[in-house]
Amino acid sequence: MAEPYTIRMLVPDGDPEGVKIVELLNWSGIAVAFPRSEWLRVAARPEFSKSGVYILSGVSEGADSDLPSVYVGQGDIVGSRIQSHDGNRDFWDWGYAFVSKGDPLNRAHTTWMEYALLERARLAGRCKLENLTQPREPNLSESDRADVRGFLREILRILPLLNVRVFENPTPVVTSARSNHPGNVVPTDARDTIVVPAQEGGFERVFLGKKCWYAIRIAGGMLPKIKFIAAYQSAPISAITHYAPVDHIEPYGDGGKYRVVFSEPAKLLPNPVPFGDARTGSMQGSRYTTLTKLLTAKRVSDLFP
Repeated sequence: MAEPYTIRMLVPDGDPEGVKIVELLNWSGIAVAFPRSEWLRVAARPEFSKSGVYILSGVSEGADSDLPSVYVGQGDIVGSRIQSHDGNRDFWDWGYAFVSKGDPLNRAHTTWMEYALLERARLAGRCKLENLTQPREPNLSESDRADVRGFLREILRILPLLNVRVFENPTPVVTSARSNHPGNVVPTDARDTIVVPAQEGGFERVFLGKKCWYAIRIAGGMLPKIKFIAAYQSAPISAITHYAPVDHIEPYGDGGKYRVVFSEPAKLLPNPVPFGDARTGSMQGSRYTTLTKLLTAKRVSDLFP
């Protein structure tokens, strides 16, 4: 069980969507979170004249997924490094800097934290890394390693409170075994299938090829009910054609979306369900139905009247 901790957050401008100064009780560090639009104004803060690590987050131009783009860096003067990215990196709209309130972090400390954050992000797979290279893990003394790991641990406790979760391994929020446990209460809402719209390229590559579907918004109350997923292929097919049983559902990125992972490959419906006379826009987003209805429906309007 994780230990409780106390966080202190200062919002210096009184704007909850603006700059935030974050500290933890008994932590030697301090964090500054800021929107890019405020960078030139906050750059004069004393924290940015220190050595530390920083994270830039946003969306890259032409991105082919809903994952955020992230750059991790370090510097002897973090403000100078961030300033350089203000001129040559367009993707980021939020920045997060972490420095020490006491003795300054040395280059080995900041390089190790940069390395560790990049490695965690790579393994978690919840963002598109903008870093072109991965630094090597620096050699640290036993005492330095203990110190820097402690500092990183507090960074990782702060980031989720700032809605940055790309350094966390996705943990299933629902598994088929848990949702089907005989001790669970049977829901009054019998809908057990989510139907997602899919274009040809993504359908072939992901739904069929990778046995999953991602970047889905799912209502919280529906998460434990979903046992199956079906794909509506957009024009020119314009029909629900395939379905698969769900193994588990896990967070995707850090924007409140999910990845649905199948327990076996998707298979063709015995009778694909054409769009037919359904209302315009009926399949522009995810919809819920039952597997029984899906297997017997003649047209989409039978599923979503």
